[in-house]
Order: sequence, then structure tokens, then C-alpha cells
Amino acid sequence: MSDRRGTIAQVTSRSTTEQRLGDLARLRRVRDRIDREYAKPLDVEALARGVNMSAGHLSRQFRLAYGESPYGYLMTRRIERAMALLRRGDLSVTDVCFAVGCSSLGTFSTRFAELVGVPPSVYRREAARATKGMPSCVVKQVTRPVRNREAAALAPQLA
Repeated sequence: MSDRRGTIAQVTSRSTTEQRLGDLARLRRVRDRIDREYAKPLDVEALARGVNMSAGHLSRQFRLAYGESPYGYLMTRRIERAMALLRRGDLSVTDVCFAVGCSSLGTFSTRFAELVGVPPSVYRREAARATKGMPSCVVKQVTRPVRNREAAALAPQLA
């Protein structure tokens, strides 16, 4: 009887491990799709259907794996791209908003200000001056948006 229980536990453990690895592979495909198609209309239901998961399961597992929701990840990618377009200086904030896949200028501006710390119009005006002369690879690194919870985690720990 104990041999059978041990076998069942091993099968269950293997099955759970295989399920988790399968979920991680599907989550990577979702993340890669968001990275590629950030400017297209994407929603959690469509992303979940694309990897044969429920929207709720996708959202929970994505947050566990990457620390934010699929929507939060999508908006971060859009804001990163918007920052690059605004630094160029040849597009209006409205043009940038629609170019990165946002359909609401208000939502875009609010989310931009939350992640970057200043509204997109201010960023556009000041970014070109602040990054003048920097190589693009350095600009990308130093201008990456930082979510509030990440900024707090970087604060020094005092004993």
C-alpha cells in the first residue's frame, strides 16, 4: 500500500511540475506577444485564448511569474515605446498615444505620469535636452520607467 501511495505522489508531483513548466512556456509566449504587438488592441481574454488558458488563470500566473498583471506589462511596454517616440520630438503627444496602441489620451497621460513621474508633454519638452549626446543604448537604460513598487524596493535597507 505504501508503494502505491509513493507512486501516486510521484505521478502527482511530476504532473504538477509538468503543468507548471507548461504554464511558464505559455506565459513566455504571452509576454513575447505583448512585446511584439504592443501597438495592437490586446486584452487579457484574447491573450488567454491564444495560449489555451482562462483569463483568470493567465492573470494570476502572469503576476506570479513577472510581478505584474498582463495589462500592467502591456502598458509598461507602451510607455517605454512612447518615451522613445517623445524623445525624438517630431510627434505630438496625441500622435504618440495612438502610435503605441492607446485609444484614450487621458488614460495614456495618466499612466505615463504614474510610471515616468511627469506628464508626456513635460517629458517630451525636457527629454531631448536631458539625453542629448548620449548613445541610444545608454538612453534606453537610464530612461526606462520604474513602477512605484519597484522604486520603493530599491530604497536602502537600514538596520
